[in-house]
Amino acid sequence: MTYEFEAFPKMPRLSREIIITEKIDGTNAQVFIADDGTILAGSRTRWITPADDNYGFAAWVEKNADELRNLGPGRHFGEWWGAGIQRKYGQDRKRFSLFNVSRWSEERPSCCDVVPTLYRGDFTTEAVDDTIAVLRDTGSMAAPGFMQPEGVIVFHLAGNVRFKKTLEKDEVPKGMQR
Repeated sequence: MTYEFEAFPKMPRLSREIIITEKIDGTNAQVFIADDGTILAGSRTRWITPADDNYGFAAWVEKNADELRNLGPGRHFGEWWGAGIQRKYGQDRKRFSLFNVSRWSEERPSCCDVVPTLYRGDFTTEAVDDTIAVLRDTGSMAAPGFMQPEGVIVFHLAGNVRFKKTLEKDEVPKGMQR
């Protein structure tokens, strides 16, 4: 009998670059653009349509489809947030903020925002803790003046992995929070 060898995967080094962004409390969303220009809207777990929507995101994608195609083919993940969604952030409208801060900045469709970058540099627990402290003291960077931000996302570039840390009840699993 022959067994296929499986190598142990390489491990990225922890002390490498991270990007810390604001974790916005809304609903996860995606815009999918096929090579032929077909555009779909998705939630975190499923495709959605204006008839079976998630806080109006599919209707917004349909309305902004021509501009959103400028994102290019692929999956574009972000947070759908603002008026009527989770913390609302004192907003009078809903907004879509893209997650990929390395790709999107000023060059993006005007209907899209980007989650705020709070820190970029080497990983240390102090960098994460200091960023949390600044967010707690100064409030949301996505919605200036809103003093109850949710937390941060720490993206470890070498590991290609994201971690979240919330300002409140971070030690309690999401399903157990009340």
